[in-house]
Amino acid sequence: MKELTKGVLELYLHIPFCVKKCLYCDFLSWPADRSIREAYIKALKAELEGRAQECAGLQVTSVFFGGGTPSLLAGERILELMETIRKNYCLDPCAEITIEANPGTVDRQKLACWRRAGINRLSIGLQSAFDEELATLGRIHTWQQFLNTYEEALAEGFDNINVDLMSALPGQTLETWRTSLEKVLSLKPPPCHISAYSLILEEGTQFYRLWEEGKLELLEEEADRMMYVETRRILEQAGYVRYEISNYALKGRECRHNCGYWSRRNYLGFGIGAASLLQNVRFQNGSSLQAYLENPLNCRQEEHALSRREQMEEFMFLGLRRTEGISPQRFQECFGQSLEEIYGRVIKKNLADGLLEYRGIGEGAMLALTDRGLDLSNYVFAQFLLD
Repeated sequence: MKELTKGVLELYLHIPFCVKKCLYCDFLSWPADRSIREAYIKALKAELEGRAQECAGLQVTSVFFGGGTPSLLAGERILELMETIRKNYCLDPCAEITIEANPGTVDRQKLACWRRAGINRLSIGLQSAFDEELATLGRIHTWQQFLNTYEEALAEGFDNINVDLMSALPGQTLETWRTSLEKVLSLKPPPCHISAYSLILEEGTQFYRLWEEGKLELLEEEADRMMYVETRRILEQAGYVRYEISNYALKGRECRHNCGYWSRRNYLGFGIGAASLLQNVRFQNGSSLQAYLENPLNCRQEEHALSRREQMEEFMFLGLRRTEGISPQRFQECFGQSLEEIYGRVIKKNLADGLLEYRGIGEGAMLALTDRGLDLSNYVFAQFLLD
């Protein structure tokens, strides 16, 4: 791939290790001993160094350590990875640098190392404030361990914290879901950002196998729907702005890394299974750990140059995930044709159905999903696939 000469870039580092696999998880992750983790970090550093030249000239505006459980690594390893990034990439001094952290794998020493590394945003995987529900999910922590992690993070100076929560869990009730939200909101200070997802049953997970065997009872769709509605009511009443289908933030605290993804900004993924988008080319690293450890610079696969049609489709269904919507003017600038020329019939239909709406007038107008459109987002998105 030729060198890039202008613009911005986001980096994603996949850490595939965890203490144990959660029952609902379909991510590329598993437990591993220290020697495997150390070998992986060595390979990850080699990939970071080896890929730097192809994106020379791009300014890195965000870095995201995801997993798996990145907080399982020793703090010094995160420090090493950030030093490798700084040596090889043009890192914006104001870059958002996030690490996903699970309670039970965090201590003050790690938090202090992260601060020295420049980490300025934590994403803590809570999922539920009830120990019984956490046990059902196969999580390794308790509510009290989450509280300890949260309070220690504040004591170390972290002031940009996301909390992950999950609804529609087996055995969960509307009341326990409401209480989980309220407990998180009662934290002093409350988190800047809350990601509230509904449980999705994925093939290949232990939950899926239990469900197939008739040993797992899922919530009815109506109960899931009530929790979804209650989430928005409670969080918006507390001052959080819903800026994406499942994400809420206090004003100005949206996740910049994810916003870049939904805006189709260039991003480069490192580690096994990590996906990338560069110059409208999508590709992904392979999932073989052994192959990656042997040659981290020879693991890319599924490289696909997006056609103009595919770029338009992504512009629409990624951009419409954000509640602010998409800019028709920006569409015109990107593709040389108006939004109405390409999608006029689809837009007209969804405007009439109350699923889309225009906000503002003139060049600043935005096309966005209505509240009902957000509820039926997958149905709307599918209509923007071009024949």
